[in-house]
Amino acid sequence: MKLWQKENTSVSELIEKFTVGRDKEFDLLLAKYDVQGSIAHVTMLGEVGLMTKEEASKAVEALKRIEDEILNSDFEIRNDVEDVHSQVEFLLTERIGEIGKKIHSGRSRNDQVAVDIKLYLRAEVQNIKEEVKQLFDLLIQQSDKFRNKLLPGYTHLQIAMPSSFGLWFGAYAESLTDDLEVLASSFHVANKNPLGSGAGYGSSFPLNRTLTTEQLNFSTLNYNSVYAQMSRGKTEKIVSMGLSCIAATLSKLSMDCCLYLSQNFGFISFPSELTTGSSIMPHKKNPDVFELIRAKCNRIQSIPNELTLLLNNLPSGYHRDLQLTKEILFPAIEELKACLQLARLMLSKIEVRDNILADEKYKYLFSVEAVNELVNKGISFREAYQQIGNQIEKGEFSFDFSKGLHHTHEGSIGNLCNEQIQKQMQMVLQKFQ
Repeated sequence: MKLWQKENTSVSELIEKFTVGRDKEFDLLLAKYDVQGSIAHVTMLGEVGLMTKEEASKAVEALKRIEDEILNSDFEIRNDVEDVHSQVEFLLTERIGEIGKKIHSGRSRNDQVAVDIKLYLRAEVQNIKEEVKQLFDLLIQQSDKFRNKLLPGYTHLQIAMPSSFGLWFGAYAESLTDDLEVLASSFHVANKNPLGSGAGYGSSFPLNRTLTTEQLNFSTLNYNSVYAQMSRGKTEKIVSMGLSCIAATLSKLSMDCCLYLSQNFGFISFPSELTTGSSIMPHKKNPDVFELIRAKCNRIQSIPNELTLLLNNLPSGYHRDLQLTKEILFPAIEELKACLQLARLMLSKIEVRDNILADEKYKYLFSVEAVNELVNKGISFREAYQQIGNQIEKGEFSFDFSKGLHHTHEGSIGNLCNEQIQKQMQMVLQKFQ
């Protein structure tokens, strides 16, 4: 039986299977949020007189028991029930009788699923923020630990200038601060209440949407009821942009690790238990974790585009197309959390090689250092550039880097500014309040 089904009507099994799709699978992720939304809605119905205070209290008590069952994994959506919203209402009606049939007054499944998704996304954005912060802390820690370990910097994949692991780790830490700026913006979009907008056109009931906003701890409402419905899909897309930014940073970091681990570079290594082998080549230590992080994160970066293609030609109002946002976005959230956790595990065990730049092939890394030395002696930059360039062309260039590199400006090898980057991160984290 469906909530919308009338007497003497039925739906083709083929049609039902096609239209429900994977919805029940993802509805289980929304179950506790559906109950929380229902508790807020029922409380409001009791306040505005659409239920008596006693009825509302009884319904809220029963809903809280259902929420406990969900949290204890004792909840399921029965095969003959269409979705999580229907399952909760049917359970309620079974347990408290006619009162359960009153809870849908002033509400549509359209605004019901919209509030469920916003509550879910708001919570998951916070979870991802915490995962990012843990990776950030590790990157800063490793930056400080390896600040004096030099490695070659590259442009165009050609040897360019000296860098350091302090700079390298710190670069990805600072990248995550900008990624969280975007995620924080998506958090604010998700933190607006669409409940009470009904099917997208409001209600003739005297609903108190401010009350449900307070009950659900949203920062504000989606005020316009048409826009509240339009925010469905748009919210998912904006959140996916935040995920995409983090994924891009992880993908680039993973690519670096794959390169640096290879024998042609040989800058880093990992314990054997964190790499895999080959079925035919006994010497192999493959960076499978980083390759999969790279692949998964590249796929996550495609999700804003996939949601754009899903949503782009839809007019205002609800459309069943929106059901598919869940199966596009929800798995990506779990994938990104796993990638963040695995990146943290790998980088906590990283081993950095000593004296990388002592290798003869890196001697031209110091050409700019040599130019700058001449400039400090009073020679113009362009003349110094010509002198060193000629030495390189004649095979006469040499530079003694054992005396050290004196980079002191903000964000250089000798002045990483990690404390300032940490302050930036703290400022961004406050935006998730």
